Amino acid sequence: MKTKRWVVADPDEARVRALAAGGGYAPLTAAVLAARGIDTPAAAQAYLNCDPAGLHDPFLLADMDKAVAVIEGAMARRERIVVYGDYDVDGVTATCTLVDYLRGRGARCDYYIPNRLREGYGLTCAAMQALYDKGARLLITVDAGITADGEIAAARALGMQVVITDHHECHDTLPDADAVVDCKRPDCTYPFDSLAGVGVAFKLVCALEGDAQAMLDRYADLVALGTVADVMPITGENRIIVAAGLKKLAATGNIGLEMLLREAGMKNRRLTSSTISFVLAPRINAAGRMGRAELAAELFLTRDPVRAQALAAQLCEQNKLRQNEENQILQQALVRLRTEYNPLEDKIIVLAGEGWHHGVIGIVCSRLCDRYGCPVVLIALDKDGTGKGSGRSVGGFNLFDALTSCGDLLERYGGHALAAGLTVDADNIGALRDRLRAYAETHVTMAELVPQLHIDCMVHPAWLTLEQVEGLSVLEPYGMRNPEPVFCMKDMTVEEITPISSDRHVRMTLIKDGVRFSAIWFGTGAGGLGFVEGNTVDAAFHLEVNEFRGRRSVQLTLCDAQLSDCEHLADQKLLNVYNTYMADGPLTAREARLLLPDRGDLVAVWRHITCRAEDGRLSVPDGALSRRVAWESRRDINIGKLFVCLDVFSESGLISYHFKEGMVNILLKPYEGKADISGSVVLATLQSMAG
Repeated sequence: MKTKRWVVADPDEARVRALAAGGGYAPLTAAVLAARGIDTPAAAQAYLNCDPAGLHDPFLLADMDKAVAVIEGAMARRERIVVYGDYDVDGVTATCTLVDYLRGRGARCDYYIPNRLREGYGLTCAAMQALYDKGARLLITVDAGITADGEIAAARALGMQVVITDHHECHDTLPDADAVVDCKRPDCTYPFDSLAGVGVAFKLVCALEGDAQAMLDRYADLVALGTVADVMPITGENRIIVAAGLKKLAATGNIGLEMLLREAGMKNRRLTSSTISFVLAPRINAAGRMGRAELAAELFLTRDPVRAQALAAQLCEQNKLRQNEENQILQQALVRLRTEYNPLEDKIIVLAGEGWHHGVIGIVCSRLCDRYGCPVVLIALDKDGTGKGSGRSVGGFNLFDALTSCGDLLERYGGHALAAGLTVDADNIGALRDRLRAYAETHVTMAELVPQLHIDCMVHPAWLTLEQVEGLSVLEPYGMRNPEPVFCMKDMTVEEITPISSDRHVRMTLIKDGVRFSAIWFGTGAGGLGFVEGNTVDAAFHLEVNEFRGRRSVQLTLCDAQLSDCEHLADQKLLNVYNTYMADGPLTAREARLLLPDRGDLVAVWRHITCRAEDGRLSVPDGALSRRVAWESRRDINIGKLFVCLDVFSESGLISYHFKEGMVNILLKPYEGKADISGSVVLATLQSMAG
């Protein structure tokens, strides 16, 4: 994973004090708010508002009055209504919210969710015909339909009325439906334009019922689930909905949701936005990705506890299948990238594979994007020669624009700057790869691909009390545009490092000004750290209260940790000595001894490289390699001595190595027999200088 570039906010101390005093916030909370530009009591109150009274009148949405009239008319005539949804969490929860409400009103209402694997996203003319043939006379779309001009026209031509509810961007002209309710309509003056698809469906239900509070009490859990899962901004109305939804989720009346919580091991545990993002949403999405979205829809609509329990178990099983497919594709991609991707030169990854499950390649894209810090496009090749692809990008590269530049090679594509989908003929994949690489060369620099970590403020040990950390809870629920706060402390001493979960994660003890902190870093093992025990690091972290055996303490959950300036300064002093030596400059005997490795040092460095190289290659942050070898071997191997060892191996034809972007990149060369370094000029010269 690439080193992150830290962007540290510096809130004005006077404004922080004024906000803490005027708004009654804990100083740490006030610092976070001020860092995000919310630095007056009035602004903070508005930003943190979770009062349901802040929900807007649904009839402020364009065409809402028309939508209500059409639906009420269809119910009065006892016509068959079909809610047409989508297979992701947002689409499924939107479908279930509206279907449950309409059935509760006595409507003859069914739903239709397209099969992701057979039909793909959105409406199809074939589906319009099939629904009409089965008696549907009113079609209501949720989380879809705003760009389906042809399909809507086909439905209308058959004799169906159509109400569109969506939250995606509109084209220049709207589909010719009886009503089009979308908060992104350019002519819509609704005060909040960031509702999820389920949020728009919820506003329709509120309009039909005429009592927003009653509908929030009834559906907040489902609406919050879809809103968080679709990564909507947790501000404005969404903040009100999600706050209410998390409370309701803890004691949900939806039997399907309750059974899913039980099956996922989350019943009676504290529920947060992260619970939705990392526990519930993947299980629901897995059903859609594996072509079984109907399982999730039935789960949320059933009233039978036994059936709900069985469906929840099936969703968890689908999630396991999804994880297996995902891991298989990931491992195949990683093997290929060792030979097909040059991290020093390539700015985009484009891979195609036969047999890849196109329902899960988007997740693999995200994982590779995080790992390599660059845009990734993966294409699943079908037997008929069609490639269905998915892409993910980073902040400095607009993936949609890149695909647009290759539009003549694609059968279809869509998405936005950070995520996109595409369909391409297999014969065009090579040209697509070349064109995307060429586009990346001219539209993004390596520096722009370095991921950023935004830090709210620097802190001191004295600030991190239980009271201060608990005070941060007023900022919840967290999510898009209201992320969990990130804090930073510099010059912390690493006292202890303990690998956990087979070194998938690591627990540490960090000391600052004599105060010990327990820290945990998820997703990073001890072998992936750029430092060892005894080093001094700068740490970026979330704060939480850890409860263990009745004892409550502040815990740091690390986002990143990097060697402190004092460590870099110590390295630089040794590098200056090494550079003087490499330039044939004079060294004192003491300086030469600092660089001179003995046989044990050479063996330790060689063993480390050969044990950790993959396909003969090893790339490590240049400040980390000497520390890792020194820690493992318990030998005094500084950065200058390390480079001398590498020079000896290079001189002997065992390796080649070079530096770029703060990384030392080592390539093992084929070698037969036992290497003889006794004739090393590098060692002989240093030995003569050391005296």
